[in-house]
Amino acid sequence: MSKKDDKGDAPEGKKKSGLVIKLVGGLVLLAAGGGGVFGAMAAGLIPGGGAHAEEAEDNSPKLIKKGDEDPYAVAGEGDEAAAPYVFGETGSEYRTVYFTFEDEFTSNLRDSPALVQMSLAASTQRDGRVLMWLTEHELAIRSQLLIDLADTDEIEFMSPEGKERLQARMVASINRVLTEEEGFGGIDKVYFRSLIVQ
Repeated sequence: MSKKDDKGDAPEGKKKSGLVIKLVGGLVLLAAGGGGVFGAMAAGLIPGGGAHAEEAEDNSPKLIKKGDEDPYAVAGEGDEAAAPYVFGETGSEYRTVYFTFEDEFTSNLRDSPALVQMSLAASTQRDGRVLMWLTEHELAIRSQLLIDLADTDEIEFMSPEGKERLQARMVASINRVLTEEEGFGGIDKVYFRSLIVQ
């Protein structure tokens, strides 16, 4: 009887070792295939990975250093007939460009019979796309800024700190509109070109 038991065990052992070989072989093939796909993605041969994916993700306006060429320069900004601009040696390492809103802003003030009338400009250190977007969405930006002005107390215009708070709110409003419309703000500051409260 023991001979039969020994013979019965042998074929069962062979079955187990064959199954183990198949499992190990399958895992080796799976690992090799996964490694090949990973390598192809890292090399950029397959979309979804590698350097190409990183480039596509960050398409926001870039900071432009002083003296560097803006790839999105707005017409008139790089006038060839003018003498070349010479940047100062100190200060910010990035150049600043300005956008002037064409029309003045006039609004009532909150809880007051007073009116405010002002001319505004905005600045950015980003590439020319921000200026293009300001021009394209000036109507929406103007509307939002008029809402901000109508929600401002007259007392805010009586101190430099109040005016600075208003400027910060205006920067946030412009960037909010640009982010809603274009996915990126880019405005650094708002400037009063003229300001009258009456």
